[in-house]
Amino acid sequence: MTKPLPAPQEAPAATPLTWLYVPGDRPGTVAKALGCGADVVVLDLEDAVAPDRKEYALRATAELLSDPVPGPAPVHVRVNALDGPLAEHEIRTLAALPGLAGLRLPKVQGPADIRRAAGWATTAAGPLGGPTGGRFAEPVATPLTAPARTGRLAAGRTARGPRTVHPGPRTVTATLAPADGQATRALPATPALHALLESALGIEHAFAIATAHPALRGIALGEADLAAELGVRDEAGLAWPRSRAVVAARAAGLAPPPQSVYPDVHDLEGLARSCARGRAMGFLGRAAIHPRQLPVIEAAHLPSPEEVEAAAEIVRAAAAEGGAQALADGRFVDAAVVAGARRVLALAARGQRRR
Repeated sequence: MTKPLPAPQEAPAATPLTWLYVPGDRPGTVAKALGCGADVVVLDLEDAVAPDRKEYALRATAELLSDPVPGPAPVHVRVNALDGPLAEHEIRTLAALPGLAGLRLPKVQGPADIRRAAGWATTAAGPLGGPTGGRFAEPVATPLTAPARTGRLAAGRTARGPRTVHPGPRTVTATLAPADGQATRALPATPALHALLESALGIEHAFAIATAHPALRGIALGEADLAAELGVRDEAGLAWPRSRAVVAARAAGLAPPPQSVYPDVHDLEGLARSCARGRAMGFLGRAAIHPRQLPVIEAAHLPSPEEVEAAAEIVRAAAAEGGAQALADGRFVDAAVVAGARRVLALAARGQRRR
């Protein structure tokens, strides 16, 4: 008789496995993407939008995100390059909108880029997370209601201020002492920020970027630009930058990074093999550019039945005995191994919920 799986104790919030990129200047495509089952939908204002449609893409995105619940999936936005002429206005325009779950920052070179973007975002936020009068070039935002603010803060925003670190997976919080007479609930919020490392300099600064600001919730690679800069001809040349990103994220207490986009939307077998290699390197989940890639990515990053049973055995043994020990088959189990087993069970539970 198969033993029941132990429940994960204090399992962290589910890490997204699928991040679907959609051009921000195509509202019809965006509407379809929101209902296709991706864990996160990323509206792209950068590479996917032609220069003469950038302004329209921003307006359409702002209109969508004025709704506290723009769709069944959280919505992130990839803005344009931080050192270009568009990013500041985009971030100030979008940061306070109630439907925004996160900002993806391309071509991050160092920690100063993160702090600059966070500054633009927080100056767009008023006392209740809504816009501050006179901050916007155009009045595109609406105030955030209290119920919506509570949900979005849990999902993708963090109050500004000094960082407090507690043990455990990504338990970093940021607090700001209120002024005299000011309620804590009136603190401004910063959208969750995700840094994309797309250059040699960004890779060199990976850990500094990952720890640059309390609102920084994740890092990932932009492999097309990175490979071009490095002159890499095959995946072997990206092995070190990939490992560097994984190590930097985990050292900073962030979730494992998702893999970069697999560009051939018709080669699903190749995508599955690539996902398996990425998972073996420590990545979790992947960016996608077509809905047909989503089930392949999710299946590749969920644990197999054999992995689930092995993890369950480890957790059961730890619960029964406590401390470091050896299993009957000779495997040594300590606290780190048990923590890894609990992550496997949390992922397995996620897969069961999605069925």
